[in-house]
Amino acid sequence: MSISPFTKQQLLPQEEKLEVARHKSELFIGIPKETSFQEKRICLTPDAVNSLTFQGHRVMIESGAGESASYSDHEYAEAGAEITNDTAKVLACPMILKVEPPTLTEIELMHNKTIVISAIQLKTRQKAYFEALARKKITALAFEYIKDEDGTYPAVKSLSEIAGTASILIASELMISTEFGKGLLFGNITGVPPTEVVILGAGTVGEFAAKTAIGLGANVKVFDNSITKLRRLQNNLNQRIFTSTIQPKSLLKALRRCDVAIGAMRGKERCPIVVTETMVEYMKKGAVIVDVSIDTGGCFETSEVTTHEKPTFIKNNIIHYCVPNIPSRYSKTASLSISNIITPYLLQIAQDGGIESAIRCNKGLKNGVYLYHGILTNKAIGEWFGIQDNDINLIVF
Repeated sequence: MSISPFTKQQLLPQEEKLEVARHKSELFIGIPKETSFQEKRICLTPDAVNSLTFQGHRVMIESGAGESASYSDHEYAEAGAEITNDTAKVLACPMILKVEPPTLTEIELMHNKTIVISAIQLKTRQKAYFEALARKKITALAFEYIKDEDGTYPAVKSLSEIAGTASILIASELMISTEFGKGLLFGNITGVPPTEVVILGAGTVGEFAAKTAIGLGANVKVFDNSITKLRRLQNNLNQRIFTSTIQPKSLLKALRRCDVAIGAMRGKERCPIVVTETMVEYMKKGAVIVDVSIDTGGCFETSEVTTHEKPTFIKNNIIHYCVPNIPSRYSKTASLSISNIITPYLLQIAQDGGIESAIRCNKGLKNGVYLYHGILTNKAIGEWFGIQDNDINLIVF
């Protein structure tokens, strides 16, 4: 007697399990003109708009929204966007794209259950902002929280790359300033000692500042209290440079010799002050400080917030450049960068059939959600502002 390889249960007819089909959805995106001080960027370039409209999506842009990034209304119209002067009409779209977080006035003009994708800039937010979004049952995603497949934050990384590269280019301009600069060429000319650069912080900003400075021929010294970050920076640069943990004696020695000091430190809340005013007093007359960390308080004790219109001040005979939001100075490059990061996500949202399906399918996008239909889903924000938060994985699964 032969024994069947299957059990009786396995031979019984089983219920068929079919994959639930995902239906494509059409997006209707509104891009209002940025109203925040010094904000010159825009979320989508005309090429990105073209790729969206080509696939049947609608994009409505407020007239003049791209001018500061050197994109005209005509270019957007040619790409298939609808141009309007009516801000309220743009804010009535089901999905809003902004660089800066929306203002309370803009939130009031939005419809219930709108999807908002923008930066969040948590340090400048107030409780009223989240309450206004919650009243409208808005689903809000932050650029800073969206994760890539490798676990990194692409928008933060990209803007840090711009800020790091820019910090050296800005310093090179200030070194030749006719008013107070020393008239030095940033680089390494035969027979002339090379420019000495000190970089505080070995993250993305520090890495790209180091790459740019080395490319121009400078001697670079990087200080950071994380050996892991310093090792990664050495590996990414493909060469050995001076690296050190932050010790007052060795840092002061480097600062006394340097022509340029770059602040690229980060902290969970306020950036730590690494360079005291006394240390700044020991620096060479006409040296340049570019404090990229100023948006979280600055890592030089002498740093004070400046603007793109009046970017520098002189303190203790040292030129200080302390403008928050350095990428906005390079508005076209920054707009291209944001656009290239956000467009694939928009196409994915449409492909998956809307934001609900998309965040179920994409963990990185889900990480970007801090409000879901008006419910706060970000623990850090909840603790910061004393608002009850909920785990998004218990709401969307």
